[in-house]
Amino acid sequence: MTLSFLPARACSLFLCMAHCDNHRNAAILASARFTLDPQKREADMATDTHTATELVFALDDDVPIPYMQRTRDYYLALGYNNPYRWAHCVEVPFTPLRKPLAASRLALITTAAPYQLQAGDQGPGAAYNAAAKFYRVYSAAADTIPDLRISHLGYDRVHTTAEDMNTYMPLARLQEAVAARRIGALTPRFHGVPTNRSQRVTMHTDCPEVLRRCQEDRAAAAILVAT
Repeated sequence: MTLSFLPARACSLFLCMAHCDNHRNAAILASARFTLDPQKREADMATDTHTATELVFALDDDVPIPYMQRTRDYYLALGYNNPYRWAHCVEVPFTPLRKPLAASRLALITTAAPYQLQAGDQGPGAAYNAAAKFYRVYSAAADTIPDLRISHLGYDRVHTTAEDMNTYMPLARLQEAVAARRIGALTPRFHGVPTNRSQRVTMHTDCPEVLRRCQEDRAAAAILVAT
């Protein structure tokens, strides 16, 4: 189970409208002045004096980058016989928490790697460093702040830095949440999962192993922080 924490006051309403025959209603919906009060919202929709910016449609070529197709093309260009296949499950099982999060024990799962002195540059902004990868599930004490790095991962190094470890390993923030009683407790260990490009190894080797460790630590839920 993967959990996301959002403060209630920071909640926003996101609307996606692919087609709309009534441009006036579309403009009202897109005005970004919505309220969560249903009566107030109905009043806003009904009024003729509501001012809103006219909805502007994007150009046909203004579309998201088709990174999945680009990845398939890239693998074919490298000489592989079959295109890359993204993991896509028809159904994903969901198990609700049996008790509130404030009374539950949470496990943290990360893809960050322990610092290896002999593996070259692994500091903030370091270039991609395959030598810093790891290939087996590891565990470490969750009551400390370990030295973990992400130079072995592919991320946007132009607009993103790895200076703040909390952006990819929020163990300190979770410890604070436990102290504030938002989370019941953390498991005694957190767990690291390799980022090998093998769905078979991930599904049949790494996942069962990290699940076994979470069960051994009596975790009620786990938060996966994949970088």
